[in-house]
Amino acid sequence: MHTPDAHGWRAAGQRVLAHLPSQCAICRAWPAQRVCDACAARFAQPRPRCTGCALPLPAPGLRCGACLQAPLALQTCVAAVDYAWPWDGILAQFKFHADPGWAAMLAGLMASTPWAGPLLDAADVLVPVPLSRERLRARGFNQSLLLARQLGARKTDAALLLRLHDTPAQSGLARAQRLRNLAGALAVEPLRAPALQGRQVLLVDDVMTTGATLQAAALALRQAGAAQVSALVLARTPPAGAD
Repeated sequence: MHTPDAHGWRAAGQRVLAHLPSQCAICRAWPAQRVCDACAARFAQPRPRCTGCALPLPAPGLRCGACLQAPLALQTCVAAVDYAWPWDGILAQFKFHADPGWAAMLAGLMASTPWAGPLLDAADVLVPVPLSRERLRARGFNQSLLLARQLGARKTDAALLLRLHDTPAQSGLARAQRLRNLAGALAVEPLRAPALQGRQVLLVDDVMTTGATLQAAALALRQAGAAQVSALVLARTPPAGAD
């Protein structure tokens, strides 16, 4: 008689919990999905964003001044929401309170964002931004990998991009200093580089703050032979001083 291992029990438990009624994390309606349809419609309204870095702009299809002067190595960048209430608290539950059950709902939010569909369709491979071994061990899972698998499990390749070492805490640092911290931290797995030649790559991450991590990842992928690298992120940190 087969006895499920710990992973099997955990997976089974998550499937059961996913079908149990719960309160909406925002309005506390009961029963509801993790975020009810009304709150998703209210707090995840699509807004025009820079096509290069996903910062809010007055009109769609434009690039901000910073991207015109010094564009990131990304072909396109799409974000679902601003990193602000209520999504910052929800992301904290997802990442820091051992609640990977948020992945399906949040990935659905990303996939339904205008302009995300064409990126997902065009991508040959989805590459989650990797965590260092230290952070992966402490957290227990890579939230970007869980999102990528929900967005396209068959296209997701978690072994293609490596984080070679941990980096100092990035919060509060300017983009230039973040880029210095990330120098040499991300690299393509050498044996996988031939599979990148001429491919369309879509990076997947949970939060984009200055773009330094995505820039380092995109440069590594392009130097290894990727034809184009774009990014799809859940939340984009608003510019300083924004409401």
